[in-house]
Amino acid sequence: MKPAPITAACLSLIAGLAAAQGTPGGAPGAEDTPAPRPGARIERVEITARPQTDTDLRRRAPVAKQIYGREEIDKYGDTSVADVLKRLPGVNIQGGAPRMRGLGSGYTLILINGDPAPPGFQFDQLNPNQIERIEITRGPTADQSAQAVAGAINIILKEAPKVSQRDLRLGLAYNAVRPTPSASFTYGERQGGLSLSLPVSLFQWRAVNRSEIERFTAGSNGQPSAAVQQSRNDSWGTGINTSPRINWKISDDESASAQFFAQRGEWNNRQSYTNQVLLGQPALDASNFFEGTWQNLRTNLQWNNRFSESQRIELKAGVQHSKNTFDGLTSAQRRTVGDNRDRSITQGGKYGQFIGDSHTLSAGWELEWRQRDETRTITENGAPQLVDFEGQPFRARISRQAFFVQDEWEISPQWATYLGLRTERIETRSQGTGDAVRNISRVTTPLWHLTYKLDPKARDIIRASLTRSYKAPELSALVARPSLSGLFTDTTRPNTQASPDRRGNPALKPELATGLDIAYEKYLTGGAMFSIGAFHRSVEDLVRSVTTLETVPWATVPRFVTTPVNFSKARTTGLEFEIKGRAGELLPSLFDAKTALNLRASLNYYRSRVDAVPGPDNRLDNQQPWSGNLGFDYRFAALPLSVGSSLAYTPGYRTQQTSVQALEQTRVRSLDAFALWNFSRTVSVRLGVNNIAPLDSATRTSFTSGDSSRTTREGRAFYSANLEMKL
Repeated sequence: MKPAPITAACLSLIAGLAAAQGTPGGAPGAEDTPAPRPGARIERVEITARPQTDTDLRRRAPVAKQIYGREEIDKYGDTSVADVLKRLPGVNIQGGAPRMRGLGSGYTLILINGDPAPPGFQFDQLNPNQIERIEITRGPTADQSAQAVAGAINIILKEAPKVSQRDLRLGLAYNAVRPTPSASFTYGERQGGLSLSLPVSLFQWRAVNRSEIERFTAGSNGQPSAAVQQSRNDSWGTGINTSPRINWKISDDESASAQFFAQRGEWNNRQSYTNQVLLGQPALDASNFFEGTWQNLRTNLQWNNRFSESQRIELKAGVQHSKNTFDGLTSAQRRTVGDNRDRSITQGGKYGQFIGDSHTLSAGWELEWRQRDETRTITENGAPQLVDFEGQPFRARISRQAFFVQDEWEISPQWATYLGLRTERIETRSQGTGDAVRNISRVTTPLWHLTYKLDPKARDIIRASLTRSYKAPELSALVARPSLSGLFTDTTRPNTQASPDRRGNPALKPELATGLDIAYEKYLTGGAMFSIGAFHRSVEDLVRSVTTLETVPWATVPRFVTTPVNFSKARTTGLEFEIKGRAGELLPSLFDAKTALNLRASLNYYRSRVDAVPGPDNRLDNQQPWSGNLGFDYRFAALPLSVGSSLAYTPGYRTQQTSVQALEQTRVRSLDAFALWNFSRTVSVRLGVNNIAPLDSATRTSFTSGDSSRTTREGRAFYSANLEMKL
């Protein structure tokens, strides 16, 4: 392994001092140099490394990776990490969860400090103050889970500090009804080899969403009907999260750390409707009120030891527990009470060996056990809705064993490659009111990443990857508990395609994907960069929810039921472009080199096809045809003021989901802005506005039978103000 630049500089300095002082190995003639007198003062020499920027880390990464540090995370004063992620190239937020490359839920691997995030993790309620940086990897690597068909987002929490730290942040935000406060405090201390970081965040939220629902479908009597519902949804709640970290430097070669994460909150949701009947006897949503809690607890332990300059070992273990409860009333007669519990235990290790100056060989393992328990009771006028299912516990379990080996090989100063092989055994088991269903899958994922530097300073880089990845079914999708349509709860009467019952599928198999990525990156002398890349994914055993008319045990008449199944094969291809840097370097003919204006832009183009669905528009679910981002920030020379803005846009599109069902979605636009005033080095105020001049959005589901429903949602702006102090 080649010495790092700092190590090389130290060795050169020591060799130079040795030569100057006549130590063995000195230059010819060094013996004539007089030795220092006893008691003479020896000048102290310090070597300080220039801090590496996000662009430096990205350029030196062995695989294609985007890195966003504290500066990017802090810009808009966000109180939610979901708001930070939505501005990153190739990332969009749907249902509160981040998605890459336009692919739906589950295709993007979410990691926290390199480990998979726990089920039920609330991204929109994680405070950005607790994050050190965000890393986005376009393809999987062997030492992390291969469940990264679209890529991986690794959220790195703050390390324990090297010096004392006391940071306070007070915030006030407004979306609807009244302002909501938030506060976060980070305490950091170091004592000898021990260092501690204790960040704590408290927050409230309150939102109002208005929508209009149009339905043209069979009514409660089975005859054609039409209706319009005006809806108002009020949601509010409180939460707290903390992520303490303890680092212990046992010796120069040995260290240990403990990372804890705790998140807890209470939520309330009230939905009210105003109805307008246009035709027949339509089945309509009823006003309801739900409340509940969520809780995530996580502990990770890690031990590192360097046996020699060329041998290292890393051992880690983790325990997670998540719990969600809910209790709600729909009208005065229907009550729903229940809870979901997710537990997991993980253990893993990695051994690394430097071989010569060019190979870094690693091998390791990961063991994981996860279990989900669900309990739910729905009563109508005090009586169970489904006698055979209400109150019965349902359980799904996944156990996974993975082994991997990888080699980071510096072939020459210009060529480098990463070779990896990962094999996983996945066993799923689902237990409900009937017999348990067991399924075993084995996935072997070879991985190859190649890097070519066109010049010695690595200012022009070509990267290519050939990988195998997969998407395992969610535990909730394996639970075979039926859930009745909210519009047709009478099990003696039929429902419709537009409002089916739902049921999980214990026999689901993982989706397998073969991927090809290629990209060109150019780094300019002043820190600017741009990249252009293409990707292709071929997916087998694609999972999609299919609605069929079935004879079911919970009803006396046939009912439409939606169930996830391994549906088809699919392919997706895309182009990705990104550029960022100082305006004077990117556009020298328009801006002076000293202008403190930073620009950034990205454009992503996607195409996909599902084989079992007739075209046109037989794309993968929720994959937009293209998306774009534009942004800038500017620092005034005469004032301690910085301002900036960001625009994200996705066009409207149509998806043919099955041969009888299609989904249409309108355009989505998000315009954000911020202003930061630094009163001193320790006190600043940050103002932000998200979703300026909001657009309404709409989705329409239609069937070949003529049934359809359309939901139009009102857009709202979000305002925030934050006071930040370093105590």
